[in-house]
Amino acid sequence: MYIPPHFKEDRIDVLHDAIRAAGPATLVSMTPDGLFASLAPLLFDPEPAPYGTLIGHLAKANPHVRQADAAVQTLVIFHGPNGYITPSYYAAKKEHGKVVPTWNYVAIHAYGRLEAFDDPALLLDAVTRLTDRHESPRAAPWAVSDAPADFIEGMLRGIVGIRLPIGRLEGKIKMSQNRPPADQSGVIDGLQQDGHAAVAEEVFSATGR
Repeated sequence: MYIPPHFKEDRIDVLHDAIRAAGPATLVSMTPDGLFASLAPLLFDPEPAPYGTLIGHLAKANPHVRQADAAVQTLVIFHGPNGYITPSYYAAKKEHGKVVPTWNYVAIHAYGRLEAFDDPALLLDAVTRLTDRHESPRAAPWAVSDAPADFIEGMLRGIVGIRLPIGRLEGKIKMSQNRPPADQSGVIDGLQQDGHAAVAEEVFSATGR
């Protein structure tokens, strides 16, 4: 990933927090027919240190794991808050007009060897943990145990577990760090006014405005 110095993030705890906060990730693997990509929600396990492990599942009919070249690392892409930045946010627009639009974003790339597992107990654990993670904010969370056990057993037979011990992490947080302080403040105010609070918070965190 191209990472200018302004936007480089290599603090492991920050990268881990960004992974935990992200939605589904995109897995990209090399196969005999070229690159193959799949979207999947993933759990993050901080062990083994320093980078941790990603755990999830794919449909058993998905050929991704079967075709992935075991000799080539899989790339897992996580996207954080992102949004369009209009030149109208910048104080510099009024001063000299030499401004153009851009896009602010958080991107985390994890690399490692993709592994598969089909042990029913491990699959149930992964599915249960994923469900609990996404149901927990709800007032009345649904649980895997709410469904009949034989039904869940049948559903588990239709998936394959995936595990990726992370061997390398790259982080890019592009949040107006390269702009003058007045422009950074304008970006934060503009994003908040336009209803993009999450991106505004990222700019505030990255720039200290």
